[in-house]
Amino acid sequence: MHFLDPLLILHYASSTSFTEIFSDTNIRQLSQMLLALTFFHTSEYILAIAFHGAANVTLSSLLITKHYVLAMLVSLLEYLTEITLFPELKQHMWVSNFGLIMIITGETIRKTAIITAGRSFTHLIKTNHEEHHRLVTHGVYILMRHPSYCGFLIWSVGTQVMLCNPVSTVLFTVVVWRFFAQRIPYEECFLKQFFGVEYVVYAESVASGIPFVL
Repeated sequence: MHFLDPLLILHYASSTSFTEIFSDTNIRQLSQMLLALTFFHTSEYILAIAFHGAANVTLSSLLITKHYVLAMLVSLLEYLTEITLFPELKQHMWVSNFGLIMIITGETIRKTAIITAGRSFTHLIKTNHEEHHRLVTHGVYILMRHPSYCGFLIWSVGTQVMLCNPVSTVLFTVVVWRFFAQRIPYEECFLKQFFGVEYVVYAESVASGIPFVL
């Protein structure tokens, strides 16, 4: 009996520690992250098939690249490290809830942009003008030239705010912003070729949708 007591105590301590680390809050945050990722990528793929046909859609339409997977793994590693060492950091519910609002807002903006553009929206930059490619300036495109990029920026940063990941929040903001800051000028060179003065006038009167990117 005396021999078993230390084992029982150790077992109880381990169980308590595990419960404290994976609290209801942590389980909720991880579940919301899983749902956000699943919905985002599944809906991207479904919409791509709806507008372009299954024969013209590849798995690249899921937007899952090596760098993207690495970024998400780094954010998960940060989360697990912090709930182990600093569990109180994940208990700021107003921060987590604000991140959830960002996720929903970003998702809504992006999917609205895709649906509004229809066949004119593609995940890869078009370098050749196709017959069905039209300059879309109505709907959410009245407010910004690249609403899908704006939506993704808000969504991706929101996932890290929701997880209360301070390091990944900064990294995601910087990396995603830099990506679009480079992509937008490149893409708009082709848009100016395709639509000429019409696009130039549009670009002069409507913001890009990404802060500090003209």
